[in-house]
Amino acid sequence: MSATQLRGSVLILILFDVCEEIRLEELRRILGLQPAGREPSFKHPAPEYVRFENPPVEEPMENILLATGEELTGRLKYYDYGVLSVEFKLAFEGNWERLVALSSRYVAGLEIERQAAFLARQMLRRASPALVKPYEHWLNEDYYIFHVQEIEGQPTAAELLRNCGDQIARVVRGEDAQLSEGERRETLQSSMSYSPTDLVVAGWNAAFVYDTPAGATTTIELLEYANSQLLEFRHYDEILTRELKSVYQSLEKGTGFFARWRLARASARLHTLLLDVTELTERADNAIKFLSDMFSARLYRMAAGKVGVEDYKNLVKQKLDTAENLYRFMVDQFHQGRAFVLELLVVIILIIEIVFLFKGKG
Repeated sequence: MSATQLRGSVLILILFDVCEEIRLEELRRILGLQPAGREPSFKHPAPEYVRFENPPVEEPMENILLATGEELTGRLKYYDYGVLSVEFKLAFEGNWERLVALSSRYVAGLEIERQAAFLARQMLRRASPALVKPYEHWLNEDYYIFHVQEIEGQPTAAELLRNCGDQIARVVRGEDAQLSEGERRETLQSSMSYSPTDLVVAGWNAAFVYDTPAGATTTIELLEYANSQLLEFRHYDEILTRELKSVYQSLEKGTGFFARWRLARASARLHTLLLDVTELTERADNAIKFLSDMFSARLYRMAAGKVGVEDYKNLVKQKLDTAENLYRFMVDQFHQGRAFVLELLVVIILIIEIVFLFKGKG
């Protein structure tokens, strides 16, 4: 099977969390693009409400030339929740070993990631008026999609898994060496097909897609969207981790008279953060709808589970719950401190009145 010829492309997605929000309408005006109207092309007819709530803005980039002599075409995609995706594409033809070698080299390499960061900062200079609260330091995620549109002999998905499972698993894992039977089986468990002639095998860092260019469009968009969500939840996790650390440090200073008043400011800041993160997570979580395309919904859930979206979403939820409990505790401490002050003032007033009362009698 290693001599079987394949034709397709390698897509390299490098995503950056660049700001809190991107105003897409303003960005379209800056870039001279038409108003939004493009929706993801689902595998079978779907109602209008199966769509991106706010479709990302796409912008082409100049081709880049690698040290190996390979030329990659490029594209930028801006999401309204502050994520910038840099996509590079390389056409390929060859056998399975050629595809495995490409996977091993790209997944383990850093050259493209560095170029993507450099180009992203260059391109964002023009788009800066559309960025809301840009970040100085960017989180990033990379993902590799090996899209095979033609395989010699036109095998079905079942035949591919049965006869070429070893090669597919190595492509998804980015491994040049042979995998154990357990690793191979675990990798191939994350596979889906809509028809007998298409196949998706998703991993945490790469995916294998066997489909026509039109059919693969939705799969690629959903894999990219899942990674953009992962990036956002990583960002929220870091924000909550820093804020909770700050709150714990405030609590360690004690809960004395003056400390209780300091907790009031800390609790107000924490509550504001809770509201902001809750709003932002809901916006990122609801950016796309699958109300009537069940295959796409199941494909997204599989991809999101493999790249780690659910893990980070659960972490963020746990930290939001912890922050909520701490907020209530700090508010209670503040109210107790304020009640103590009021009671103390009442006692002082009573003492003063008693003193004046006795002075008057004397």
